[in-house]
Amino acid sequence: MPRWLLALLVALNVLPSSGMAQNAGPQIAPVTEQDESIFPPATKRRQIGRGRMFTNDFLGDRYDRWQTGSYTFSRVWAWDSWQGRAPAGFGNLLEMRIGGRIITPENLRTFVPTDRPWAGSLNFGLHTHWSRGNTEFALGSDLVVIGPQTQLDHLQELLHDIFDAPIPRNAVLSRQIGNQVWPTLVGEVGHTIQIGGQSRLRPYAELRAGDESLVRFGADLTIGTYGLGELMARENVTGQRYRVVQQETPGMSFVLGADVARVFDSVYLPSSRGFQLTDTRNRVRAGFHWQGETSSVFYGATWLDREFTSQRESQLVGSVLLQFQF
Repeated sequence: MPRWLLALLVALNVLPSSGMAQNAGPQIAPVTEQDESIFPPATKRRQIGRGRMFTNDFLGDRYDRWQTGSYTFSRVWAWDSWQGRAPAGFGNLLEMRIGGRIITPENLRTFVPTDRPWAGSLNFGLHTHWSRGNTEFALGSDLVVIGPQTQLDHLQELLHDIFDAPIPRNAVLSRQIGNQVWPTLVGEVGHTIQIGGQSRLRPYAELRAGDESLVRFGADLTIGTYGLGELMARENVTGQRYRVVQQETPGMSFVLGADVARVFDSVYLPSSRGFQLTDTRNRVRAGFHWQGETSSVFYGATWLDREFTSQRESQLVGSVLLQFQF
């Protein structure tokens, strides 16, 4: 069975008919017992949205290397219904973000000292979004769990065995990044500029401190309704933005984006093993989104520049989300 089928199955999202109403914007979903265990009833928070994004290099340049795969899932709660933008108050809207990420060397069968080590990480975070006019802010913290304790090495072995892909050998996995836990701070500020019709330019700045410490500057251009009146979150590996609170306005949209980062430190490329980070880390991305009456499709491709000086070349990864409602 080809690996693209694995990507399709993981990216597929089927929502029940009891979810958000069609063409009427996001509705307030009733609080479940699980929700109340996260936020006590006294706070009167309600779930107003959820989103996800799957990224894999096989969906880009069709290789299996370096930033090879990640999955991000978000759920959002707020005291009030969604009004087309993040509320003005800090902490009024909370996003729970969970994700997994697998980073591999180029060769999964043979250990190459100059190539990056295998690494798996899981992140569990709480973030808040707020706005002032056309300026949007996001601030949160993630607990990043790294190493064999995540069991992601066994997951990759299992999936590669099922789909007849190269299985990482013990020579590679035995030298993976060891068990660590990193509290990580993530902040972003962006300002939306209307440039005509449904076209919008959004320059932004990002700060990250923890498993990787960096400062990043970039911009996203959107042509169409994607993100219009919606809450968007940013996927960490590619910078692609995904919808968390959705308006579901039918139509086709296109997105372009680019950014540059100065990375000061990375747990995944330890200097103690002789790795030297590149002076800058660049990303260029593009994508399209189609929203129909009952379903939507997003695909984005992102060019990732080299992250360490001995990395042989850059890579191209793909991000996808298929969503159906019944």
